Amino acid sequence: MIKVKGLNFSYKKGIPILKDINFSVEKGEIFGFLGPNGSGKSTTQKILTGLLNHHKGEVKIAGKEIKNHGVEIYNDIGVLFELPYLYNSLSAVDNLKYFGSFYPKEQLRDIDEVLELVNLKKEYRRKAVKRYSKGMRQRASFARVLMSNPKILFLDEPISGLDPAGAILIKKIIKEEREKGTTIFITTHNMYVADELCDKVAFIIDGDIKAMDAPKILKNSEGQNLVDVEYELNGISKQITLNTKEILNGFPFKYDIIKGIHTKELSMEDVFIKVTGRGLK
Repeated sequence: MIKVKGLNFSYKKGIPILKDINFSVEKGEIFGFLGPNGSGKSTTQKILTGLLNHHKGEVKIAGKEIKNHGVEIYNDIGVLFELPYLYNSLSAVDNLKYFGSFYPKEQLRDIDEVLELVNLKKEYRRKAVKRYSKGMRQRASFARVLMSNPKILFLDEPISGLDPAGAILIKKIIKEEREKGTTIFITTHNMYVADELCDKVAFIIDGDIKAMDAPKILKNSEGQNLVDVEYELNGISKQITLNTKEILNGFPFKYDIIKGIHTKELSMEDVFIKVTGRGLK
């Protein structure tokens, strides 16, 4: 559904923002584009959604080159921006009616259905958005994206501004959209979200992809097969972290009782730092 080959982009001549980017996203796949602020995530998404042009390389959406797409591309995609994109003087219902007017009627989902899906309280649905909390605006924005029933979702920091309950709900909806066959492209610096949701991720730093694979494969390939060993010596509980090779011929320390052995898996953030040498800030 998304194919990018040899993508290069510069805002100013001689200052590359994206450097020979290559990746593909299959139908029904959740792809995470991960990196800190200024890494090139948002620039890539803007090119994929037709908001930026003058790039070099091949960018295909649903089999068609983005440069040759007409306005019909916007019937196939839904875009969630990091900041809620709504008209503050309008209610959630009126916002969805307005944005829905840009799409074929037969493509639209019911407004009440999608507002119920994102759990926007009924007493607020007809009140002006300017009266909403940040989390409520994010829920309404997500409803705006879903109502056109897009084949491809582009989500920029999809749980930003949400409380834990709201974050759990939105992640559940994203998973349900994947089950329907929707292709989902997520840009984020939240490694926990990426690890939980994504089938495949790419690490981008300074416009260059440093690694790309399934989260589990990346964690296994960069891991050191570490284990935490809990033990007791002279009545005192202790813990030590060892490489599995170190315990093949027995534990290399004194102990009275081994209380537990637990494998220690690297987090996605650990892997990102190890691969790129950079943090997420």
